Amino acid sequence: MDITEEEKNTSTSTSSEVAALLPSPPSVSFSHVHLYVDALESVENYKDLEGKINQFHDNNKKDATVLFGPQNDGDFVTQNRDVVKQLICGLNFRVTGRSDDWSSEKEGTDSVLVTTVDPKGVQIVVTAKSSKSPGLDKSSSVRYTHFSAQALDRFYASHADRQGVAVLAFEVSERGGVDALYERYAKLHPKLLLDEQVQVYDDAKVLEVYAYYRGEKILSERDDGTLLRFVETLVPSAPINALPGLVSVDASFSSNAQAAYCDHWVSNVVSRTGFIDTLEDVLGFTPKVDFNAGVVAAGEAQIESTVTGNSSPFLTNLKDAALKDQSQVYLPINNALSPVGHVHGFIEEIGQGIQHIASRVDDLITFVQNANDNRKLTGEGFTFLGIPRSYYGILTVEQISYDIADGKKSTSPTISKGCAEAVISACESSGITDAEGAVDLGLTAIDVSSKLNALMANSPSNDCQEEYEQQKDIILQRILLSRYFNLYKLLRDNLTEESYLGIVRNCILVDVQGGDLLFQIFTSNILQRVPGEESPFFEYIQRVCSTSSLGDSCEAVLKPGCGGFGIRNFLTLFLSIEVSKAMREVIRAKKDGDTAAQEMAQKMVDLFTDQLNEANPILTDISDAMTAEGNAREQLTLAIEKCDESLVAKLQEEIDSAVTSKIAGNEKLMSCSSKYMCLMRDLRERRH
Repeated sequence: MDITEEEKNTSTSTSSEVAALLPSPPSVSFSHVHLYVDALESVENYKDLEGKINQFHDNNKKDATVLFGPQNDGDFVTQNRDVVKQLICGLNFRVTGRSDDWSSEKEGTDSVLVTTVDPKGVQIVVTAKSSKSPGLDKSSSVRYTHFSAQALDRFYASHADRQGVAVLAFEVSERGGVDALYERYAKLHPKLLLDEQVQVYDDAKVLEVYAYYRGEKILSERDDGTLLRFVETLVPSAPINALPGLVSVDASFSSNAQAAYCDHWVSNVVSRTGFIDTLEDVLGFTPKVDFNAGVVAAGEAQIESTVTGNSSPFLTNLKDAALKDQSQVYLPINNALSPVGHVHGFIEEIGQGIQHIASRVDDLITFVQNANDNRKLTGEGFTFLGIPRSYYGILTVEQISYDIADGKKSTSPTISKGCAEAVISACESSGITDAEGAVDLGLTAIDVSSKLNALMANSPSNDCQEEYEQQKDIILQRILLSRYFNLYKLLRDNLTEESYLGIVRNCILVDVQGGDLLFQIFTSNILQRVPGEESPFFEYIQRVCSTSSLGDSCEAVLKPGCGGFGIRNFLTLFLSIEVSKAMREVIRAKKDGDTAAQEMAQKMVDLFTDQLNEANPILTDISDAMTAEGNAREQLTLAIEKCDESLVAKLQEEIDSAVTSKIAGNEKLMSCSSKYMCLMRDLRERRH
């Protein structure tokens, strides 16, 4: 039955009115995520693998072949992998907990807890049905509902029989907080209650509720898939962040292991506003960031997204404390606006659920480089979403011709167009660049200079030879800069060349908000049985707050979620997912000898890449405007405190100008999205 707008508004206002009469909800923080998977190996097998990984790193990676056998990274596939092994080998996680004997022997499941070197950080509980026959008879009660075989059956039945992220779990620190949340759900959203009462164990209280409605809140039925779990510890001396039914396991970490901490958890849903309203009713969460219709689009695929969350009172001026704090909860929520694209496909194929889990680390470049090195040497771990080199920068005639000072192009060329074109041709013919203009990252400055000097010495144009000899040092500098030119326009000299190349090599995304930086990377799909199936993935990020450059301690307060959520990277992620799908179709069609399908898929790849390239400078303009606005607003606060009226007026003009530029940028971006939506639609219609 279709639900009218009036019915939706009535249900929203009614629940909001009731919520306003209740006591304020208890505060929550991130606790853990719970994955339901097809199978697990024994803890002993995982510990044996951990020992090999530790030995591998302790011996400076010299014995990889002895420990893991010969590997060919080109043969690596992401499907049908044990996610626990992937986390151990790829990201230096360790098994630090396991389910007690009751779960395996009586309830028919096995579980492990996987964490990083800091057990208070990211915690991933993984559960599978046990290979043993459960001894639980119908007259016995289930001790741990969260580890019961029935819980796995329910999730699989509601999730197209797929593995996935089944539970998002939050810690409730206030005594009686779980009971208070139960009361709020009972009064406001009784359909979402999983049990008739809070589960009470020796060391904790646990409340589990269904996360989503199937459609609009209250008016539709519950979605039996994903759960939200709230855990209140009753015993202060209990193991750190223990979930009832887990026992500790000793773990040893390699010296290069980095800690990771929960940052945000992302859902794909039918009703974005319904989930937002539900979270506000029961948890007091409020929207923080909106990516509106028309801004986030890849070809015909369009989505809307809202980041909702709490308002943590946590403040610090310590970089390390800001990294570790998990009291600020962010939950981005996506819904599809078009009948094509990843979000639509995800919901159609497997239902509403968790798209990805994002965690933050202290040094993302090193974290990802280690992950890539480990995969190549051990044959286990993660691959990451491919990002076109054009996102970072490619060599063009304009880049050789013009000088770049402080990220801005000079007003007139310093190298002639003819000479620049000759250099471009020489670079491509000598293998310095590929056909798209991307410089080979394996070449040193000496390599590039040697190859280019040899070719330019034989240039048919004497004028070009003479100009090249006079300007060759500058030309070499500009060629090398092109490897990360787009990033340099954003970050200027705030990063070293080594850091820039580490970002490009490892396909890390970069965004700027005010004086803050956001580094992001996304793994390929996890828990995937067949290529092309929809499934979740992991995200890892590094937030570089504007005050971090002052050292570990500084007077300024570090902002929760500094660096934002990256409109540049959000769009790039969305586009890259679609590009990856189209590239898989190219490979499949080529393998099948289907020339027509291969050509069509390649055209889709080209269109998505063109959209990314066209959107990039627009996104840079938006980012620059946001930075200018943020800086001016900070200065405005100080000027108001000093009662400097002339400076206040000047800064207000700067703010107005930046806002105007930001609005214009958003309009350009929407126009760009609309253009490629039409082009992709035309391509699809021609195919049929």
